[in-house]
Amino acid sequence: MTLESNVLLSVDIITFLIGLPLNVLALYAFSVKIRSKPLPGDILLLNLTISDLLFLIILPLKMHEAASKMEWDLPNFVCSITAFTFFSTIYTSSLLLMAVSVVRYVAVAYPITYQQLRKPAYAIVTCVLIWLISAAHCSITIIIQHHPVLSEGNSSRCYEKFTEKQLEVVLPVRLEFFFVLFLVPFLVCIFCYVRCILILYSRPNISVMQKQKAIGMALGTLAVFVICELPYNTSHLVGYIQGKSPEWRYYTLLLCTFNTCIDPIIYYFSSSAFRCTSEKSVFRRHASKKHHQPTSSS
Repeated sequence: MTLESNVLLSVDIITFLIGLPLNVLALYAFSVKIRSKPLPGDILLLNLTISDLLFLIILPLKMHEAASKMEWDLPNFVCSITAFTFFSTIYTSSLLLMAVSVVRYVAVAYPITYQQLRKPAYAIVTCVLIWLISAAHCSITIIIQHHPVLSEGNSSRCYEKFTEKQLEVVLPVRLEFFFVLFLVPFLVCIFCYVRCILILYSRPNISVMQKQKAIGMALGTLAVFVICELPYNTSHLVGYIQGKSPEWRYYTLLLCTFNTCIDPIIYYFSSSAFRCTSEKSVFRRHASKKHHQPTSSS
C-alpha cells in the first residue's frame, strides 16, 4: 500500500469513528428540537447533519478504495453513486452553512422581518433548493462515467485519471464549482457574520458572554471554509489553469472529510449562541421598542 493510500485510509477511518456517533447524536438532538419548535435555523442544521451522515455512510467505500491502493474493483455504477454522494454532500454543506449565516444575520439585523419569515415552510423550501442545486452540479460525476462519448477509455480508478475529452468537460465545471458553490457561499458567510458581530457589539443589552459565544460560532464557521474547503476548491482553480487534475487534490479532500467531525460542534454553537442573542435578547427587546410596547407585557 502506498503512502498516499495509507494516509487516506487512516484519515477516513478516524473520521468515520468520530464523525458517525457525533452526527447521529446531532440528528437526534435536532429532530427532538424541530418536533417541539421548528425554527428555520434548526431545520437548516438538521439538513447539514443529514448531509454529513450521507457522506459518512459512503465513506467505507472510500476506505475500500484506499485499501485497494486507489484501484476501483467494485462495479462502475457503485463508483458513480459514491462519487456523486461524496461531492454533492460537500457542496450541500457549504450552501447550507451560507443559508444558516443569512438566517442569523436577518434575525439579528432585522428581527421583525425574521419573525415574519420564520415559518418552517420557507426553511424547507430553501433546503430542497440547496439539495437540488448541489445534485444538479455534481451530476457531472455520473455523466463522465456513463456518457457514451466521455466514458471511453476510463481507467480502473474512480472519477480520476481522466481522458482528454473528459478533462475538457471536468475542468470548466470544477472552475464553476469554485465560484458558485464555494466562493459565493464563503463571501456571503463573511458578510453576514461580520455584520452580526458588529451589530451585537453595538447593543449594550447583550452580555459579553453572549457576544463571545456568537463570535466563536461565526469564527468556527468561517474556519471550516478556510481550513477544510478552501484548499480543495483551490485545486479546481489550479487544475483549470494547469489543464489537469492536481495530484495533491487527494490530500485536500482529507480536510473536507474530517470536516464532518467539526460540523457537530458548530451546530451546537449555531443553535445555542445565536438563539440566545438574536431570538431572546435582541429580538424581544428590539421588537418591543419597535412597537412601543411596555416591557411588562409578554
